[in-house]
Amino acid sequence: MLFKHLLIPTDGSALSKKAATQGVKFAQETGARVTGFFASPPYRPVVYEDFVPANYMSPKQHEEATAKLAVKYLGPIEKACKEAGVPYQSMHVASEFPADAIIEAAKAKKCDLIFMGSHGRRGLAGILLGSETAKVLTHSKIPVLVFR
Repeated sequence: MLFKHLLIPTDGSALSKKAATQGVKFAQETGARVTGFFASPPYRPVVYEDFVPANYMSPKQHEEATAKLAVKYLGPIEKACKEAGVPYQSMHVASEFPADAIIEAAKAKKCDLIFMGSHGRRGLAGILLGSETAKVLTHSKIPVLVFR
């Protein structure tokens, strides 16, 4: 067996969901287990001197909102694994740098393959921010399989 443990990161995008589905099929075919991964933005309050914006979210509210988002984004991976009989666990962290968080998660969970979509953001935002997939490909010492 070549790969025993896949990290499948998701950002909730359509491409990410397609990649996750294919990643679970790949895990099933190779007899690997899966860790679904989501990196949410960290809490960053916007408070001005003598003024709190109307949409202010407390740290607890932010934690609850990102936990719900993680369940929403990781749920399809968990469901696909259950249906395919693939052992599954999930991991959710808050990080400013998703690519670094993906690489760190793969190391921490002792994954031997990162299986991810080719890109999440499109257009100008993708160009300015750079592709998280490209960053993972550039910096990961763990093999990365990119689904297009």
